[in-house]
Amino acid sequence: MALHSSFSMTTAAQTFRFLRLETRGAVTVLYVHRPDVLNALNRETLGEIDQAVARFVDDPAQGALIVTGSGEKSFISGADINELAVLDPRGAEEISRFGQKVVDRIEQSPKPVIAAINGYAFGGGCELALGCHMRLASENAVLGLPEVSLGIIPGYGGTQRLPRLIGMGRALEMILTGRRVKADEAAALGLVNRVVPREQLLDEAVKLAETMLKNGPLALSASIESVRRGLEMPLSDALRLESSLFGILAASHDMHEGLRAFLEKRPARFERR
Repeated sequence: MALHSSFSMTTAAQTFRFLRLETRGAVTVLYVHRPDVLNALNRETLGEIDQAVARFVDDPAQGALIVTGSGEKSFISGADINELAVLDPRGAEEISRFGQKVVDRIEQSPKPVIAAINGYAFGGGCELALGCHMRLASENAVLGLPEVSLGIIPGYGGTQRLPRLIGMGRALEMILTGRRVKADEAAALGLVNRVVPREQLLDEAVKLAETMLKNGPLALSASIESVRRGLEMPLSDALRLESSLFGILAASHDMHEGLRAFLEKRPARFERR
């Protein structure tokens, strides 16, 4: 069982209203906490997520982040419809760009980010999960991008990340029908990495994070960068990126410690920075 410890939700002049944060050793767990609206994302919640992720990235003591929802029914049920309903075209474009910025912040984290999808993940909630580096789902999870039923489209990156993850045809079927998929189908589509029993979801996510954190932190960051940036490049350019990062790591303490530990038949002693 992972070690639990508290994580301060307060900075010098700020307390998060809609997030709960805790640490389990070197793993930060971020709970979106708006239980009265099934953890729907309003602008304030998006802003808090943006700040919390930035703080996590800057914290040398923390190596991985898990994003999940409070309660047993919902991961994030979507964007807050009460906010969307009053937007004019300029405001709608602005909130779309803001949501994209927050999800980009998650995706561009140099440390692993895992979505622990513990229930409904619709609209903006599904899009936020797509920005995480990997996704675990509980058996009761349901995912979808139902925006077309409201006369809009996914606006936090869903039209771009979903086809990159599961292919254009499957993504367009989900987007154009607004169809929601249960956890097992999501796994079959490649939308989530795997499905676990609901009561084991968070522990499984922590276990996955801790397995990664046994490895070299610079290698983890370089791997994330190589995969994330490489997917946006032609293969020849992506291979050059991989070689460049491989070369940079050859000058690192992590590489020398990892190779020395292997030769000496002992666990490597990597340092988080």
